[in-house]
Amino acid sequence: MADTKQAKEIFTVLFFCVLWYVVSSSNNVIGKMLLNDFPYPLTVTMVQLSSITIYSGPFFNMWGVRKFVDISWNYYFKVIVPLALGKFLASVSSHVSIWKVPVSYAHTVKATMPLFTVVLSRIILGEKQTLTVYFSLVPIITGVAIATLTEISFDMIGLISALIATMGFSLQNIFSKKVLHDTGVHHLRLLHILGRLALFMFLPVWVFVDLQNVMEHPSLVSGENYRVLMLLFLDGVLNWLQNIVAFSVLSLVTPLTYAVASASKRIFVIAVSLFMLGNPVTGTNIFGMTLAIFGVLFYNKAKYDARQSLKQQTVLPFSQQSWQNKMGYCKMKKSSLIPWLSSWMLSNIRAT
Repeated sequence: MADTKQAKEIFTVLFFCVLWYVVSSSNNVIGKMLLNDFPYPLTVTMVQLSSITIYSGPFFNMWGVRKFVDISWNYYFKVIVPLALGKFLASVSSHVSIWKVPVSYAHTVKATMPLFTVVLSRIILGEKQTLTVYFSLVPIITGVAIATLTEISFDMIGLISALIATMGFSLQNIFSKKVLHDTGVHHLRLLHILGRLALFMFLPVWVFVDLQNVMEHPSLVSGENYRVLMLLFLDGVLNWLQNIVAFSVLSLVTPLTYAVASASKRIFVIAVSLFMLGNPVTGTNIFGMTLAIFGVLFYNKAKYDARQSLKQQTVLPFSQQSWQNKMGYCKMKKSSLIPWLSSWMLSNIRAT
């Protein structure tokens, strides 16, 4: 029974990962095609947020996703609102990067997410890493640098936007996991809350910045060319599906597994974009992309080893003296020995 349950969980994770890769690569290709014809990344972002807001309510109700969780107003304004702000800014920056540079290069730059994670964890949480983790950042930085220097379609705005998006998505992943842990809110409801809040917060900004230009765009004024409207619709739907699958994967696996899956997804997106869009690349450029992705996998392995080492230190005795002290403490009545052993074994199982 346990083996069957474990096999089912593995199959579920694999299914969601494959679906995530396919939807994400399709979304990036459609997004690049759309922004080539319709250079309004803010409008594309607002369409995506509208899709999350409109589709999520009825579909989540139909799927039986629980509606309500008790979140205090203090926590809402302290965590949820900044998280929605970060989601919006990261999404806009990501669209600007895809608009200005090829999808393959934008995702190569986004491979620097471990670098942002290490830096932000150090600044915000005061978390120190092992020497191996710091060393694993070298191939990431080197690979992105090589890809940048050899990128035929290089654009400084595209590079900066991709870096801003990467930092935003890194913060979003960290704090989304925190909200899921703190509040017990369903991960899909959190997606709905963030999308709806970001839409209402930035609707006035979109009206002020983009509305007039969008209404005067030739493809919308003529009413004969439905290509842009169709691409907008598809991009909104695919982004909604991608968010659902990404939040589902995030809720099913550990942050390490999610990071590995995200790195693998990036490889898939880069390969599909090169094949579908056919942007010119050189051998050195491909080498830089490969080195950056390899660095991400190396980083994930280093983080895993560091966590395992920390767990062993908390479980195993540090010295002979501490072991003797622990054994002296464990001299107890026979009736209390069995519960203590059960608790000790359970802690070891969880640690592994």
